[in-house]
Amino acid sequence: MTDDQSISESLMGFQAALKENGSSLESYIKESYIDKWMRDELYHAMAIRTTFVNAMQSFLADYGLLDMERVMLSPVTDPLAHDIEHTPTIKYKGHTYRGTHSMIYSKFLACFNKKVKGVFVDSPNIRLEIENPLGKQRGKYLIDFSQMDIEVRRNRGIDLDEYLNNQEKVSQILQEDFENALSFFEKLIIYSVKAVINKNEDDLKALGVVLEEPKSPFPRYRKDEVEKKYDAANYEKKVGAEAGSQFFWITGLMRENYDLIYPYLKPDGSKIPLGNFNSDMIYNYDICAQSIQLDTGKYGDAFEISSGAIREWLFEPIIERLLDNKIIKVRPIIENGNIVNINELDGYGPFLLAASQKDAAGKSLFPDTFGGGIGIERTIFALCKGEKIKKVDDITLFGKNPDSHPLYLF
Repeated sequence: MTDDQSISESLMGFQAALKENGSSLESYIKESYIDKWMRDELYHAMAIRTTFVNAMQSFLADYGLLDMERVMLSPVTDPLAHDIEHTPTIKYKGHTYRGTHSMIYSKFLACFNKKVKGVFVDSPNIRLEIENPLGKQRGKYLIDFSQMDIEVRRNRGIDLDEYLNNQEKVSQILQEDFENALSFFEKLIIYSVKAVINKNEDDLKALGVVLEEPKSPFPRYRKDEVEKKYDAANYEKKVGAEAGSQFFWITGLMRENYDLIYPYLKPDGSKIPLGNFNSDMIYNYDICAQSIQLDTGKYGDAFEISSGAIREWLFEPIIERLLDNKIIKVRPIIENGNIVNINELDGYGPFLLAASQKDAAGKSLFPDTFGGGIGIERTIFALCKGEKIKKVDDITLFGKNPDSHPLYLF
């Protein structure tokens, strides 16, 4: 059966099920799509989105970052720390490519040239999120979505010897860069939110929400602390209730293999055991946001809208993090410009060979960066959620929420 035939078979079965239940495909399309497309709520959300995205791009370009192309197919993609169903693959010209969960590795490679201050891209993401096992509507997930992907060079040039043997100096530099990263993202959010406040007052009012002009610094909470204070589930909402701010940080989250943990390797080459890390050693940061209701002035539920970090930049810890996170099974064996065991690296071979490159003086060419991704639909949903906007479907034309539809028609 061809792919086209398979799609037709699925649609035929879906239409037959609707007919058996006394409905029709026409009725389903009207109720689930056309009625939504015609609602004023979606129009106002789209107007807010347009201002927000354009403002982010304007800020990033003025900051000196370069707009890069979108990468939707690659042998390697973000493996992600949370559960998804699987990574979509496509066969083309005799090779298999993965649909990108995010452009994380592409962003690193785009910063090789030292003249590049950093990059940004309004990137497509495909993540086949698992639907709620209890059949509940979580409201915030999409299996394909957009995020403003950003990466900024740090240009510190710390080599492996310093990494291993001068922990005090390296930690001080990393803390300075961590502050710079949080300040950068706060400025981006403040600039973009102010643009919406100035341009979309009527749209916000129509949705029954208001925006505060954010003040820097945003409140900060360490993951270790919030886990002790609250249970692990939904801690963003619980922190949001006490933050007193529309935006706040949660820092030091143990998450992806490329988010820096320092120290990770010891001077003798051994590793700090996995259970021995605290939030001060994990240079990861989340921005959370919550709506403010126009009629009551109360905050809505808080949602994580952005995740980022200082990145691992040295080849040796990059390899160990990939191994310890079970992303790759073996260390690459590089001989005479080739990878002997490339067949065991699940598509990571080309990326790891690029990450291993050194200049004539033996210095690593792989860029040291910080970065993050701001989920566009998630942000608009978080800021607009209230009486008019209940779930992420309400602010998207074609939102594929895993908890909403048995079959996506558009």
